[in-house]
This record gives sequence, structure tokens and C-alpha cells, in this order.
Amino acid sequence: MAEPHKMAFDALAFLAEAGLGRRIVQLKPKQAFFSQGGPADSIFYLQRGRAKQTVVSKNGKEATIALFAIGDFIGEESLATVGGVRLATVTAVTACTALKIEREEMVRVIHEEHSFSDLFVKFLLAHSMRVQADLVDQLFNSSEKRLARILLLLAKFGRAGEPESLIPKITQETLAEMIGTTRSRVSFFMNRFRKLGFIEYNGRIRVHKSLLNVVLHD
Repeated sequence: MAEPHKMAFDALAFLAEAGLGRRIVQLKPKQAFFSQGGPADSIFYLQRGRAKQTVVSKNGKEATIALFAIGDFIGEESLATVGGVRLATVTAVTACTALKIEREEMVRVIHEEHSFSDLFVKFLLAHSMRVQADLVDQLFNSSEKRLARILLLLAKFGRAGEPESLIPKITQETLAEMIGTTRSRVSFFMNRFRKLGFIEYNGRIRVHKSLLNVVLHD
């Protein structure tokens, strides 16, 4: 007898629903997905909301090193070693919905389902390119250009789909941490961007495409 036909694996459906080894979690703003030094035993897929990744140095200084949006995986370091620890803290910036996948289930689906492993590798490559771009930004661009780039990233300019001109609430302190400058400098540049019509800033920040001029021109 012929074996029954196996249904094609749907990677997006897998990431949308709870199941064996995975569950939907809801996080409020400022709630942590996980904390630096905690057990690295799961990975998250962000279905809704925005999150940020921070690290704390030995002398207690905190820095924001990454932002996450819908469609991003969070905590992929848990796949590297069994019994590892988190290298950073990830916190919800807005209300978030995420699929929490246990390490063993994530390893299984990567090995068994090529469509899923293709999707995950695509994310890892895009994430690696973002990290390299962040490093180049820190090394060679002025703090004004770095701020403009962060605001454009928050508005999703350069990502698939339509940009979201109204970005999630974010403090000037967090923006200062991300670009490596002071809050007063961020305030100065924000006022400058507003006067030039690149942004609107009244509690929430609305980013206009014209802000690209700051990044693209010397």
C-alpha cells in the first residue's frame, strides 16, 4: 500500500499557534522576556509589539543594543549550547504577543522541516547584517546620523511592507543609550529634526521620509 501523503509543513502557521513545546505569551510594556544571566532554554517569535535588548556591564552601566519588531526571533543564543545563560535582557517596549518555543522543539523543527529552517536562516542573515550595519554606524557616523537611522529603523523604513510613521513610545534616555551620546544631545537633535520638518514630536514621534536626507547626505 502507498504511504499516506504527508501534509506540507506551514512555517508561518507553526509560528502563529500554540502547540507541543510552544505557547503564546503576553507581555506588558517594560516586562522582560528574559534577563541577563538567566537560563537560555527557549526562543521567542514576536507576533505583535516592539522589544529592546539591553546589556549591563560589570560596573552597572546599561546599554540598549538592539530593537525587535514583528517577525523577529528573540533569544537565538539558546540554540548554541545546552545549559547556557542569557547574554542580555530583552524587555517589551510596547504590549507584546510572542510565541515561546522550548529549545528542544526549536531544534527538532529546524532539523526536520526545511521550510522552517530556511525562514530561520533568512532571519539570522538579516539580523547579522543589521548588527554589522550598527557597528559601522557607531564607528563612522556622527551621533546626529545615528539618531536619524534609529528613528528610521523604528518606523520600519527599509523593511518589507509599509513604514509606520508613528513609532512606539521611546524615551530620549533610551535613544541616547542606543547611539552612545547624552540625553541633552538627543534633545538638541530632536528639536533640530522637528524644525526642519523631518519629524513631528508631541509625546509620540512621527517620522517623515525626508529624515533619510540626514542619513544619505554629509
